Amino acid sequence: MATASAPAPLLIACALGIERLALRSGDRGSAGGPVTVLRTGMGPKAAERAVTRLLSDSALADAAVLATGFCAGLSPGMHPGDLVVAEETRGPGGIVTPCVGTERLVKELMRAVPGRTVHTGPLTGSDHVVRGQERSDLFATGAIAVDMESAVTLHAAMRSGRRPVAAVRVVVDAPEHELVRIGTVRGGISAFLVLHAVLPAYYEWHRSLLLPRR
Repeated sequence: MATASAPAPLLIACALGIERLALRSGDRGSAGGPVTVLRTGMGPKAAERAVTRLLSDSALADAAVLATGFCAGLSPGMHPGDLVVAEETRGPGGIVTPCVGTERLVKELMRAVPGRTVHTGPLTGSDHVVRGQERSDLFATGAIAVDMESAVTLHAAMRSGRRPVAAVRVVVDAPEHELVRIGTVRGGISAFLVLHAVLPAYYEWHRSLLLPRR
C-alpha cells in the first residue's frame, strides 16, 4: 500500500519506440512518486502480456496505470496533434473499462499544451490499423478514436488489481489527414511534439489521486 513516505507508483504504458522516446525525453521533474514508462510492443496481445507481467511485481502492485501514445481519430474535424482523453475504453468482447480523473486530465493537458484541442469520449480498441469505411463504422458506435493497445492495457491492469486507470492519446491519423508512416510527415512530427510535452499533465493527474478524499 502507498504511504505518505512511499506514494503509489505510476505506470505509463505505450506501444512504440518513438512514443517511449517522446515520453522519456519529456519533463520528469514534477512526478509525485515513482514512474515507470513501459514499452509494451505493438498490438493488443503484446500489450496485455507486458502489462500483466510488469504488474505482477510487488513494487507495482498498486500502481496507477495510464495508457498513452498515438491513435487514429474517428471524428470528422480532428487534426494531427489533437488530444483524446478517454472517458472509457472499449475492448474485445464488449469489455468496457471506465477511466478515472478525466476532468483533471483535460484541465492539465490544456495547461501543458495550450492551443491544442482536447477531445473526450469513448476510445475503442482494434487489432489492426483502421482505414476508410471501418473508421466511419467505428465512429457510428459513439467512439471518437481508436488504437490497438489502450483497451487491453487498462483491462489487464484492472484484472491485476483495482487501481486508477486512464488513457490519453495523441491523434496522428484523422479522417481528413490519413498517414502512411508515423514520423515521416508533418502530422507525425506534430503528434510526437505533443506527446513529448504532456508528461507534467500525467504527473498532476497522478498527484491528484494521492490526495485524501473529502
